Parts: sequence; C-alpha cells; structure tokens
Amino acid sequence: MSNYLTDIEKCISVLENGGLILYPTDAGWGIGCDATNEDAVGQIYALKKLADSCKMIVLVPTERDVMQYITTLDLEVFNYLKTCTKPTTIIYKGTIGIADNLIANDGSIAIRICNDEFCKHLLKRFKKPIVTTSANICGAATPATFSEINNQIITAVDYVVSHRQNDTTASEPSTIVQWLANGTPQILSY
Repeated sequence: MSNYLTDIEKCISVLENGGLILYPTDAGWGIGCDATNEDAVGQIYALKKLADSCKMIVLVPTERDVMQYITTLDLEVFNYLKTCTKPTTIIYKGTIGIADNLIANDGSIAIRICNDEFCKHLLKRFKKPIVTTSANICGAATPATFSEINNQIITAVDYVVSHRQNDTTASEPSTIVQWLANGTPQILSY
C-alpha cells in the first residue's frame, strides 16, 4: 500500500475514533477532526488555545455535501465558486448536522469545497465533513509549509500525514466570503 493510501486509512481510523489529524489541504496544512463530533472539535479549541467565539472551517468534497448541511441554500453560490481562482470558503446560514461548537451564534458556518486531491479523497472515504484550521497556536504565525509547523502541534495530534511533507510550495489561506441574503458575495478576506 502506498504512503498516500496508508495516510488515508490511518486518518479515517483516527477521525472515526474522535482524534485529531494534521493534514494537507488546498489552503495549507490544517488540524482536522470529524466536524460532527463536538468532543473532537473541543480538542482543537484546546490545542490551539482558541476562544469558543473563534470559528473554524469545515471541508466537504462536493456541492451535494454542502446541500446536506445547509438548510436554506442559494444555488447561485455554486456558479460563483466556479469563477474563483483560489480556494474559497463560503459562510452560510442555516446549519444542520454539524457539531454545535462549530456553529456561530448567528447559526452560520464556514464551508469550503476542497479541491486538493488527497483531501478530497479523504473526505469521500470518510463520508463526513472534516474541520480544518491552520496548524498553529492562536496568535502564532500561520505556517506556509509543513517545515514551519511548531513541534507542539505535531506532537499533540493523533496522526500526522506523510503525504506532501516535503512540498516547499508556500500555501495561502482561502478567500473567505459571506453569502448575503440577497444572493451576492461579500469578500471578507482575500
């Protein structure tokens, strides 16, 4: 079995058991867990020393998966996403089926349809959304490559993916977009 497939299998095992993974996404290395498991999400808040008011991103593999977790969805968002040239996270209202401690006070959630090959494969095999948040302690610089990740993070997670650890291409965070009730995007960070 290749390292890639070994990584997928080990990640799934950790996620199913409520653990944390350190894995590559389309917007850099992230700390992840099962986005439907409130205890696992709580572990990430504790590890990163994040306030509960700070919310994290949820990754899904397809448009259909977004529809499974959002109650009122403007399908125009998918046409907008097709025009985006970099990873784009959308903040949606009306969340269902996601751990309560991931949902903002206004009922919104940040979801990104992930296009990274490894991550998409993992998401499809796991069959649930996965949390992603930058691989750093709150207030520390966001690592652009695996080699910049603090050892405190590496030793605190239950599994560290081998795939792409040697990739020196600097990553950038995703664009964050609030999808407004009138059907238009409002870019919050680019």
